[in-house]
Amino acid sequence: MNRISAAYDHCESVIKHHSKTFFRAFSLLPKNQRRAVWAVYAFCRKADDIVDEGSPPEVLDRFEREFESFLEGTFEEQPIWIALDDVFKRFNMDREAFRDMIKGQRMDLAGRRYMKMDDVLDYSYHVASTVGLMLLPILAPGKERELREDGIYLGYALQLTNILRDVGEDLDRGRLYLPQDLLVKHECSVEDLREGRTTEAFRLVWEEMAGMAEHYYSLSMRTIGLYPIYSRAPVKGAALLYKEILNEVRKNGYDVFSKKNFVSGDEKEKIISTIS
Repeated sequence: MNRISAAYDHCESVIKHHSKTFFRAFSLLPKNQRRAVWAVYAFCRKADDIVDEGSPPEVLDRFEREFESFLEGTFEEQPIWIALDDVFKRFNMDREAFRDMIKGQRMDLAGRRYMKMDDVLDYSYHVASTVGLMLLPILAPGKERELREDGIYLGYALQLTNILRDVGEDLDRGRLYLPQDLLVKHECSVEDLREGRTTEAFRLVWEEMAGMAEHYYSLSMRTIGLYPIYSRAPVKGAALLYKEILNEVRKNGYDVFSKKNFVSGDEKEKIISTIS
């Protein structure tokens, strides 16, 4: 096995381990596009792990410098960089999207507070919409400009879903992404959140944000017909599979504090089978 294939295999193992939802959806792509998605995911996962593992800011700074060196053609013989180098040679990648994603990770390191929904959407752009912009040259070459806005909306939807699924986990890390104005509006106490209480006030906050996520899922599908046939089903599948997480939380009585809400393998297959 050559070094590039081995690098892609490593990236595939990363997405298979960390996101069975995205792995299932994007497995529908042709080989070159599929492997490119794996490489982009592995890059994003590396940046995310630096922050989630509580590393000091210098570690993210070093990763950022490694990326800038990579863009100049100098990189270490590590699987992520080897695979990403092949991706950049095959596709017209958006460098700024990668840089913006790193900026988003820095927001977590800085312990940013989210006062309004616009603040949450700005964060969501940096950590999630940017990933969509990274993938557009792979999924729909030549259509990046036309698909940009709805790609950003899909990122909003996916990240809001993450936030609503991971409230308890994020609080354990000292983070709260539910905006202050929404908590005040529904008289939802941060203390109740820390205690893991699924109060009526919390459900109202949760549902208001879930409604926004569902709105952005809907907007993001307006231009699905502009994607090539080979990537239409994977993009739609990723959206539908992730959106279903919201319904799983509802089924579980809004308990996002003591359990991980996820879509079962059987349910995923059922959803995938409905995509035309």
